[in-house]
Amino acid sequence: MKNINIKARKHYLLRMAFLALPFTFVACDTDELLNPVPETSISDKNAFDTPERIQGQVNGLYDAVKNGQFYGGRLVVYNEIRGEEYINRLTNGVTGLQTWQQNVQSGTNEVQNLWGAAYAAINRINVFLQGLEDNKAKVDPALYEQFQAEAKFLRALSYHSLVTLYAKPFNADNGNSPGLPLRLQAETSTANNDLARSSVSQVYTQILKDLNEAEAGLPATYATPALNTTRAHKNTAIALKTRVHLHMGNYGKVMEEAQKIVSDAAPFTAPSGVAHTLQADVAVPFVNYTTTESVFSMPMSDLDAPGTQNQLGYYFNAAPVGNGEYYLNASGIVGDAAWPATDARKTNFVVTAGGNVYLAKFVKPAPFSDYVPVIRYSEVLLNYAEAAARTNNLVKAVALLSAVRHRSDATYIFPVDALLTQEGLVDAILKERRIELLGEGFRAMDITRTLQAFPEKTGSGISAPAVAPTSTDYVWPMPNSELATNKAL
Repeated sequence: MKNINIKARKHYLLRMAFLALPFTFVACDTDELLNPVPETSISDKNAFDTPERIQGQVNGLYDAVKNGQFYGGRLVVYNEIRGEEYINRLTNGVTGLQTWQQNVQSGTNEVQNLWGAAYAAINRINVFLQGLEDNKAKVDPALYEQFQAEAKFLRALSYHSLVTLYAKPFNADNGNSPGLPLRLQAETSTANNDLARSSVSQVYTQILKDLNEAEAGLPATYATPALNTTRAHKNTAIALKTRVHLHMGNYGKVMEEAQKIVSDAAPFTAPSGVAHTLQADVAVPFVNYTTTESVFSMPMSDLDAPGTQNQLGYYFNAAPVGNGEYYLNASGIVGDAAWPATDARKTNFVVTAGGNVYLAKFVKPAPFSDYVPVIRYSEVLLNYAEAAARTNNLVKAVALLSAVRHRSDATYIFPVDALLTQEGLVDAILKERRIELLGEGFRAMDITRTLQAFPEKTGSGISAPAVAPTSTDYVWPMPNSELATNKAL
């Protein structure tokens, strides 16, 4: 008999690259008579006997994805500091200096730790899906569909996070470059360590398969705003699909998906499911984490924070609230004329301390329990706007762009040349993303999916070079932990 500790939050790695077992297995022998199983443990034969037990496992899947080394903080930080919006202040190698300097290697801590945490979450999802399938006869059909869909949504989110960091952009060659080892089966031993990389296109195909199946099986809503924000529902899967298709350059599909959750005219709202809409005050989603603007977030609390040196507020906010690891680059978007002082995003989220300018979007002090925003409705509107602009639907693109901008600055007038041509409008939307989504983990992804170079950065006596799309530093390398154990790479 095996036993499963369903309350354990930390799970050992059989192999950092992918083997994170969500269950603690104990052999059944006479020792069990002298050392009985703790009351918080249950047999794997009974783990799927009740909805409550299954729900406990599903909660563990979300917990694995929000690991501080993954979507609980570090992924967002790395995708921000690879871009040009920040200057490193403290030259601390533990808090992303090599990432900021664009010189990570296979042995760099962040390269290995993020990969390990992400694949640990993926294998935990795979183990759960296999257990759910093996016990399908025990589970109410509606709950079976929902729990399976939640797991597939999380797997899709995890793989998209990895493929946009460790592989060439889809748009570079239509996804023909090497992607990731695409692990889809439950692993409880090292027997299947060796697995070649699937192509970028194959990884995206699996991501969309998971998201389409997730949309079909997820509920339209939950009973509370908190659950609507922290658990996947139909609109969550649809919103993520707009992001995925945008990375693939499939603008028609971005619009098709967005139209499911964005009304035809302003004020834009989701016509079904959770009634997503922009809040009147842009600051509200960062103090009230469960409004209808927050499509999906990683919940944190003082008792369940991301962990030391993983937290967004620690990196980006000035002391005494944060540690001020990175301040805003005056040559970045904060100094751009397109972001005037009249904008509420500047008055609410930009502060000056010690002669530097910092992002104050994450305001909780230690232990930094701000929710981590994964998808906000403003991103969906901007995804839709960009797709509309790139398909020459300029009127729709202007309406969506204006909804986001004028929420924060009703007096702002876009330059005429920004709205009259497709090129000017796309540029205005990309700039709006830099303002609206600052600090939320989009900058590096937007640079790579549009095949731009990472700009040079200089400040605090250090610098980082420009990185062209043809450079080997444009994406992260496979980590040593994977290279050492996966001989099929």
